[in-house]
Amino acid sequence: MKNFWNERYSSIEFAYGEEPNEYFKEQLSKLEPGRILLPGDGEGRNGICAAKQGWDVEAFDISSEGKKKADQLAEKYNLNINYQVGGLEDLEYEANSFDAIALIFTHFDTEVRAQYRKKFIELLKPGGVIITELFSTKHLEYNTKNPKVGGPKKLDLLASMKQIRAEYPGIEIVELYQIEAIFNEGTFHVGKGDVVRFLGRKPL
Repeated sequence: MKNFWNERYSSIEFAYGEEPNEYFKEQLSKLEPGRILLPGDGEGRNGICAAKQGWDVEAFDISSEGKKKADQLAEKYNLNINYQVGGLEDLEYEANSFDAIALIFTHFDTEVRAQYRKKFIELLKPGGVIITELFSTKHLEYNTKNPKVGGPKKLDLLASMKQIRAEYPGIEIVELYQIEAIFNEGTFHVGKGDVVRFLGRKPL
Protein backbone atom coordinates (compact mmCIF):
# COMPACT_ATOMS: atom_id res chain seq x y z
CA MET A 1 0.00 0.00 0.00
CA LYS A 2 2.94 2.34 0.55
CA ASN A 3 3.75 2.27 -3.17
CA PHE A 4 0.09 2.84 -4.05
CA TRP A 5 -0.18 5.97 -1.92
CA ASN A 6 3.22 7.32 -2.95
CA GLU A 7 2.16 7.05 -6.58
CA ARG A 8 -1.20 8.70 -5.91
CA TYR A 9 0.33 11.61 -4.02
CA SER A 10 3.26 12.15 -6.42
CA SER A 11 1.14 14.29 -8.78
CA ILE A 12 1.41 18.07 -8.64
CA GLU A 13 -2.32 18.26 -7.95
CA PHE A 14 -3.73 17.31 -4.57
CA ALA A 15 -5.49 13.96 -4.97
CA TYR A 16 -8.35 14.83 -2.60
CA GLY A 17 -8.10 18.60 -2.89
CA GLU A 18 -6.75 21.14 -0.44
CA GLU A 19 -10.00 21.65 1.46
CA PRO A 20 -10.77 19.55 4.55
CA ASN A 21 -13.37 16.85 4.84
CA GLU A 22 -16.70 18.53 5.60
CA TYR A 23 -17.72 16.31 8.52
CA PHE A 24 -14.30 16.75 10.12
CA LYS A 25 -14.43 20.52 9.67
CA GLU A 26 -17.94 20.70 11.13
CA GLN A 27 -17.09 18.69 14.24
CA LEU A 28 -13.78 20.44 14.82
CA SER A 29 -15.49 23.85 14.80
CA LYS A 30 -17.51 22.79 17.88
CA LEU A 31 -14.42 22.05 19.97
CA GLU A 32 -11.93 24.17 21.90
CA PRO A 33 -8.52 23.85 20.22
CA GLY A 34 -6.04 21.51 21.89
CA ARG A 35 -3.79 18.71 20.69
CA ILE A 36 -5.05 16.55 17.84
CA LEU A 37 -3.78 13.39 16.14
CA LEU A 38 -4.56 12.71 12.47
CA PRO A 39 -3.62 9.18 11.41
CA GLY A 40 -3.43 8.60 7.66
CA ASP A 41 -3.56 12.32 6.93
CA GLY A 42 -2.35 11.90 3.33
CA GLU A 43 -1.54 15.26 1.79
CA GLY A 44 -2.38 17.12 4.98
CA ARG A 45 -5.66 18.85 4.11
CA ASN A 46 -7.30 18.00 7.44
CA GLY A 47 -4.21 18.67 9.52
CA ILE A 48 -3.85 22.12 7.95
CA CYS A 49 -7.53 22.82 8.65
CA ALA A 50 -6.94 22.02 12.33
CA ALA A 51 -3.78 24.14 12.46
CA LYS A 52 -5.70 27.10 11.00
CA GLN A 53 -8.11 26.81 13.93
CA GLY A 54 -5.29 26.89 16.47
CA TRP A 55 -4.84 23.17 17.13
CA ASP A 56 -1.47 21.61 17.93
CA VAL A 57 -1.35 19.03 15.12
CA GLU A 58 0.35 15.64 15.09
CA ALA A 59 -0.14 13.60 11.91
CA PHE A 60 1.26 10.47 10.33
CA ASP A 61 0.97 8.47 7.13
CA ILE A 62 2.90 5.67 5.46
CA SER A 63 3.44 7.85 2.37
CA SER A 64 6.55 10.02 2.12
CA GLU A 65 4.98 11.71 -0.93
CA GLY A 66 1.99 12.59 1.22
CA LYS A 67 4.29 14.32 3.71
CA LYS A 68 5.89 16.34 0.91
CA LYS A 69 2.47 17.63 -0.14
CA ALA A 70 1.48 18.33 3.48
CA ASP A 71 4.69 20.32 3.93
CA GLN A 72 3.84 22.32 0.79
CA LEU A 73 0.39 23.08 2.15
CA ALA A 74 1.78 24.09 5.54
CA GLU A 75 4.28 26.43 3.86
CA LYS A 76 1.52 27.94 1.72
CA TYR A 77 -0.40 28.97 4.84
CA ASN A 78 2.66 29.62 7.02
CA LEU A 79 1.59 26.92 9.49
CA ASN A 80 3.34 24.11 11.32
CA ILE A 81 2.19 20.53 11.76
CA ASN A 82 4.30 17.67 13.08
CA TYR A 83 3.86 15.13 10.29
CA GLN A 84 5.73 11.81 10.57
CA VAL A 85 6.09 9.01 8.03
CA GLY A 86 5.26 5.52 9.32
CA GLY A 87 2.56 3.43 10.88
CA LEU A 88 1.23 3.84 14.41
CA GLU A 89 3.39 0.92 15.54
CA ASP A 90 6.51 2.82 14.35
CA LEU A 91 5.78 6.00 16.29
CA GLU A 92 5.82 6.98 19.94
CA TYR A 93 2.96 8.99 21.41
CA GLU A 94 2.21 9.30 25.12
CA ALA A 95 -0.97 7.84 26.58
CA ASN A 96 -3.72 10.31 27.49
CA SER A 97 -2.07 13.07 25.45
CA PHE A 98 -4.61 14.03 22.76
CA ASP A 99 -7.77 16.10 23.05
CA ALA A 100 -9.01 14.74 19.72
CA ILE A 101 -8.20 12.03 17.20
CA ALA A 102 -9.62 12.26 13.68
CA LEU A 103 -9.97 9.19 11.48
CA ILE A 104 -11.05 10.41 8.06
CA PHE A 105 -11.18 7.62 5.46
CA THR A 106 -8.55 5.64 7.36
CA HIS A 107 -9.45 2.23 5.99
CA PHE A 108 -6.76 0.20 7.72
CA ASP A 109 -6.14 -3.46 6.93
CA THR A 110 -8.36 -5.66 9.03
CA GLU A 111 -5.47 -7.26 10.94
CA VAL A 112 -4.31 -3.92 12.32
CA ARG A 113 -7.60 -2.03 12.60
CA ALA A 114 -8.73 -3.36 15.97
CA GLN A 115 -5.20 -3.01 17.37
CA TYR A 116 -4.99 0.60 16.20
CA ARG A 117 -8.38 1.51 17.64
CA LYS A 118 -7.41 0.09 21.02
CA LYS A 119 -4.27 2.24 20.91
CA PHE A 120 -6.24 5.34 19.92
CA ILE A 121 -8.38 4.95 23.04
CA GLU A 122 -5.20 4.84 25.14
CA LEU A 123 -3.80 7.97 23.46
CA LEU A 124 -6.95 10.01 24.02
CA LYS A 125 -7.24 12.17 27.13
CA PRO A 126 -10.25 11.58 29.41
CA GLY A 127 -12.99 13.73 27.90
CA GLY A 128 -11.26 13.69 24.50
CA VAL A 129 -13.12 12.90 21.29
CA ILE A 130 -12.76 10.67 18.26
CA ILE A 131 -14.05 12.09 14.96
CA THR A 132 -14.60 9.48 12.25
CA GLU A 133 -15.90 9.34 8.69
CA LEU A 134 -15.46 6.10 6.76
CA PHE A 135 -17.01 4.59 3.66
CA SER A 136 -19.64 2.06 4.69
CA THR A 137 -20.06 -1.53 3.57
CA LYS A 138 -22.94 -0.30 1.39
CA HIS A 139 -20.52 1.99 -0.43
CA LEU A 140 -19.42 -0.83 -2.74
CA GLU A 141 -22.69 -0.38 -4.65
CA TYR A 142 -21.91 3.30 -5.21
CA ASN A 143 -18.32 2.62 -6.21
CA THR A 144 -19.45 0.05 -8.79
CA LYS A 145 -21.82 2.59 -10.37
CA ASN A 146 -19.33 5.46 -10.17
CA PRO A 147 -15.64 4.55 -9.60
CA LYS A 148 -14.80 8.29 -9.37
CA VAL A 149 -16.31 8.40 -5.88
CA GLY A 150 -13.37 6.29 -4.67
CA GLY A 151 -13.08 4.19 -1.56
CA PRO A 152 -11.85 0.63 -0.95
CA LYS A 153 -13.17 -2.10 -3.20
CA LYS A 154 -12.82 -4.81 -0.55
CA LEU A 155 -15.73 -5.33 1.81
CA ASP A 156 -13.51 -6.07 4.82
CA LEU A 157 -11.87 -2.63 4.53
CA LEU A 158 -15.21 -0.84 4.76
CA ALA A 159 -17.02 0.18 7.94
CA SER A 160 -20.26 -0.66 9.69
CA MET A 161 -21.89 0.79 12.79
CA LYS A 162 -21.77 -2.65 14.42
CA GLN A 163 -18.02 -2.84 13.83
CA ILE A 164 -17.41 0.60 15.34
CA ARG A 165 -19.47 -0.19 18.44
CA ALA A 166 -17.47 -3.40 18.94
CA GLU A 167 -14.03 -1.83 18.41
CA TYR A 168 -14.45 1.18 20.71
CA PRO A 169 -15.38 -0.42 24.02
CA GLY A 170 -15.91 2.06 26.83
CA ILE A 171 -16.17 5.05 24.49
CA GLU A 172 -19.34 7.10 24.86
CA ILE A 173 -21.20 7.34 21.55
CA VAL A 174 -22.15 10.97 20.98
CA GLU A 175 -23.39 10.21 17.48
CA LEU A 176 -23.16 7.23 15.17
CA TYR A 177 -25.04 6.98 11.91
CA GLN A 178 -24.85 5.88 8.28
CA ILE A 179 -25.76 8.31 5.51
CA GLU A 180 -25.61 8.90 1.77
CA ALA A 181 -23.32 11.84 0.99
CA ILE A 182 -22.17 13.82 -2.03
CA PHE A 183 -18.42 14.31 -2.38
CA ASN A 184 -16.35 16.82 -4.33
CA GLU A 185 -12.91 16.21 -2.86
CA GLY A 186 -10.20 16.58 -5.49
CA THR A 187 -9.98 13.97 -8.24
CA PHE A 188 -10.65 10.75 -6.33
CA HIS A 189 -13.72 11.51 -4.18
CA VAL A 190 -16.31 12.80 -6.65
CA GLY A 191 -19.98 11.88 -6.57
CA LYS A 192 -22.44 10.08 -4.36
CA GLY A 193 -21.28 7.61 -1.71
CA ASP A 194 -22.32 6.02 1.56
CA VAL A 195 -20.50 6.66 4.82
CA VAL A 196 -20.52 5.92 8.53
CA ARG A 197 -19.99 8.92 10.79
CA PHE A 198 -18.99 8.55 14.42
CA LEU A 199 -18.28 10.98 17.21
CA GLY A 200 -17.15 9.34 20.43
CA ARG A 201 -15.93 10.64 23.77
CA LYS A 202 -13.59 9.02 26.26
CA PRO A 203 -15.17 9.09 29.75
CA LEU A 204 -13.64 11.39 32.36
